[in-house]
Amino acid sequence: MFISSYSYAWEQVQLQIEGIRAGLGEDVILDYEFMDTKRVNTEESLQLFYEGLAYRLSVVEPYDAVILGDDAALRFAMKYQEELFSGIPLVFEGVNDEELAAEAVKDPMIAGVLEKLSIEKNIELGLKLNPKAKRVVAILDDSITGEAERKRFFECAEQYPNLEFDEINISQCKNYSLRYTLGSLSKDTILIYIVMTEDVDGRTYTDKQAVDLITECSTVPTLRMVDGGIGSGLLGGNVVSMRKSGEIAAQMVMEIITGTPVDSFELVTDSPQTYCVDAHVMDRFNISMSVLPKDTEIINKKTTFFERNREAMIPVSFLGIVVVVVLGWALFDNLKRRRLMVELEGTKKIMESASQHDFLTGIPNRSKFMSDIERLVGEKKPCTVIMIDIDDFKKINDTLGHTAGDEALKQVASRLRDMDSQILTPYRFAGDEFILILESNQYKIVEKTAYQCRQVFTSPFVLDGKKAKVCGSIGIASYPKDSEDVEQLIICADDAMYQVKKNGKNDFAFYSAQKI
Repeated sequence: MFISSYSYAWEQVQLQIEGIRAGLGEDVILDYEFMDTKRVNTEESLQLFYEGLAYRLSVVEPYDAVILGDDAALRFAMKYQEELFSGIPLVFEGVNDEELAAEAVKDPMIAGVLEKLSIEKNIELGLKLNPKAKRVVAILDDSITGEAERKRFFECAEQYPNLEFDEINISQCKNYSLRYTLGSLSKDTILIYIVMTEDVDGRTYTDKQAVDLITECSTVPTLRMVDGGIGSGLLGGNVVSMRKSGEIAAQMVMEIITGTPVDSFELVTDSPQTYCVDAHVMDRFNISMSVLPKDTEIINKKTTFFERNREAMIPVSFLGIVVVVVLGWALFDNLKRRRLMVELEGTKKIMESASQHDFLTGIPNRSKFMSDIERLVGEKKPCTVIMIDIDDFKKINDTLGHTAGDEALKQVASRLRDMDSQILTPYRFAGDEFILILESNQYKIVEKTAYQCRQVFTSPFVLDGKKAKVCGSIGIASYPKDSEDVEQLIICADDAMYQVKKNGKNDFAFYSAQKI
């Protein structure tokens, strides 16, 4: 079981889960629990989480091990270890509080990976990017993570006597004052985004919302010490890989399960770190790539025509060579011409059938969907099918034209593509229908994904140069709960979607045989 301090909506949590799944392998069943302390962090919420988890643990089979994500989950597990996890190995990752981590591993049933963000390395990088810098400003809040990182941040001040250290405490700012402060930063500022969850008015921020606000308002490039958000407007920096941290913790669990004593592991203090920057942000602030450390990972890097089209060029070149050889052979042997033409036609059909992406939207097509869902069902892997149909699509075509209809399809596909992850893949099914495969049938994950799908239609679309409201109806069916047959599973999702159509559209529904 993985207990996260936060919620699945946080990009860092999704990266942790990706790493944990990779470290555990396909044969290990992984369950999830989310404390959601970023949004609600009270004694009452903690008690409710405890009561719910205690009940679930009392009725399910005992877990071989529990992975704990971030500080709040570790504190919770240590507090209730005897009551909830007696005799169960506990492995933590993503913990910032070094004193807490050191205390935890004194217990012979606890091991883990420290998330040691390198403030010093990011300040050094900031000085390379901006040699005239005089100030270092950290974006923090009063959360558990914020308190731990605040202490480490100001401890660094002694190492840099020529720099002024300051913070923007989100927990003491209103939204408008935060925007004003970010927009008023002088060019001699090194800005580091550490954590931002809730402002003084109680307004909560997801990681994406925080990144969007900082990117929109800040007049200086923003450094980040974890890999979430880089590529969405933040510059980047020396980052701890949340995915790799999760993978290391999962590998420790696998060793424990196979007989390695928990107390034989030392606390992993060397967090998996790398330098990662966004080329678009480097260009925006006119920063030269030459100042970056060696082996820096650069995302959104400009590529040559051959690099952009390498995958297409190789088969095209190969096909060209094949065609030349075939035609040459045909010139020397007319008797084999017909057979060669048949072979060429067969090659063409093979290439056409190999195409697995929709021409208009660029996402995987129905053929690819069928192949993937049949493979998952064939391997008896729990999964969920999510059918999406654009509401009143014919009206869009009739009133705005087919070009606008195509734009609507492409924009829906683009928003679904943004949701793509290791366990979620979108496809264009047919016409104005899209379909997604979620490689899980756990209710919490399915429900969160359903809400994400509904949010695809929340913001306006731009059709024919004008803003337009586009809605969608969503039906959900899970394997093997709703059906063990692929075709019937699709029908179940389709039936659930049409129930939404009948009940007013623009919502989602789970398949229920009693309602059909």
